[in-house]
Amino acid sequence: ALLLAGCTTVPVAQKFPEAPSILQQSCKPLEQVATSATVSEFAKVVVNNYTEYYQCSTLVEAWQEWYKNQKKIFEELK
Repeated sequence: ALLLAGCTTVPVAQKFPEAPSILQQSCKPLEQVATSATVSEFAKVVVNNYTEYYQCSTLVEAWQEWYKNQKKIFEELK
């Protein structure tokens, strides 16, 4: 009986790792241009929106890279 008990394995449930909190943040909403905006105010809003877009794009790419790597590692352990 002792030999049989030593040969059994207990299944271990693996959990997929949590993503870093920085990658779980939502993107900020883009600014709206006021209808009475001057050309310089309009240009400022456009530049700010492009900046926000590219920062968010970088964050999304980092999230996708992290997920892809973690999934690969997780599946190799199965």
